Amino acid sequence: MGSDDRPGAPMVGVDSRKESEKKSRSLAELFTRQLPRAVAMAYLMTGDRGVAEDLAQEAFIRLTGRFRHIRSPEAFDEYLRRTVVNLSLSHLRRRRVERAYLKKEGAGARPADHQAGLPDVATRSDLWALVQELPDRQRAAVVLRYYEDLSERRTAEVLKCSVAAVRSLVARAMETLRASVRGEQDG
Repeated sequence: MGSDDRPGAPMVGVDSRKESEKKSRSLAELFTRQLPRAVAMAYLMTGDRGVAEDLAQEAFIRLTGRFRHIRSPEAFDEYLRRTVVNLSLSHLRRRRVERAYLKKEGAGARPADHQAGLPDVATRSDLWALVQELPDRQRAAVVLRYYEDLSERRTAEVLKCSVAAVRSLVARAMETLRASVRGEQDG
């Protein structure tokens, strides 16, 4: 019986255990459904499949602790998207610092092979290879607007900037991409 030995007394912990099991199943279902998308988004940000998988898993680990506070699947999607973008941007900053240090020390940083292990979403078009060359914030804006299909307002929320800043980031990214495409066609 529970902590109260009277017949018919409620079983302490049974309801909370069932609720916990239900939440665990819900989280597992979200993980299974959203992991490929999170990996693809992180890959488009970082250009490295292994790093993308690590970042997506890290995002889920961080959200697991907050899962009970998330009100809906849509809210979970927003938190996941924001977490993946933030982790990707942090990774890119660290990588830039590491490369600068290696270059300063004379070890020379080798450029990443952006073609190795591309997920299907990136192999459909050579354009994603060009997106990899964009500055981090422009790349994040392009991935959120055109891969995640977010509105300018929602992109601004994820990037924690104004809608005007999103427009500017996307416009500069598109101009850079146009120039790259023209350069490839001329060369």
